[in-house]
Amino acid sequence: MLDYTPVLIKGIGVTVELIAFGAVAGVALGIGCAWARTHGPRWLRVPVAAYVEAVRNTPFLIQLFFVFFGLPSLGIQLGEMQAACLAMALNLGAYSAEIIRAGIDATPKGQYEAGASLAMTRGQVFRHIVLKPALARIWPALSSQIVIVMLGSAVCSQIAAEDLTFAANFIQSRNFRAFEVYFVTTGIYLALSVLLRQLLRMTGKRLFRKAVR
Repeated sequence: MLDYTPVLIKGIGVTVELIAFGAVAGVALGIGCAWARTHGPRWLRVPVAAYVEAVRNTPFLIQLFFVFFGLPSLGIQLGEMQAACLAMALNLGAYSAEIIRAGIDATPKGQYEAGASLAMTRGQVFRHIVLKPALARIWPALSSQIVIVMLGSAVCSQIAAEDLTFAANFIQSRNFRAFEVYFVTTGIYLALSVLLRQLLRMTGKRLFRKAVR
């Protein structure tokens, strides 16, 4: 295994890149979808709801294949990393939308009325009064979903994205030591999960220190 350390390090780096982009883009997309379903215009709610239900009720692997193999039929060519990042963002966006919407729905009506009394627009009320407390309420659940998506990134190796699982498969095909290779890979994924969860926990404490829970 030591002979293939550079391959493992490269795989870890790619996995970290995937989850960094997927987490940021996915949560941003989730916030937008949650707003559309709770405060958006009526015409926008139906397509957003359709997107959320479609993603939540289909396997991530199929979504990945659709992005990588299906979109080129429409003239949209994506590389392995681009397709993997897009698929992860779309997947997390749908799941986080429902988690964030639950936090928004738990917002007391009095907060909306307080914002209206200050002559704030609906958008300003959402940004300044509703969103941050809502995120504070659901941050543990959202953090868990981000970790789940990070672990799900292992299937991105199926389209030749050179992540940690791709590296493990490559090493195993060279040294034929399946037990050692996948034992080490399991330990690395476990360490990444623990580190990511701790990072998200510290981020939540910093962002929502004064937020209403």
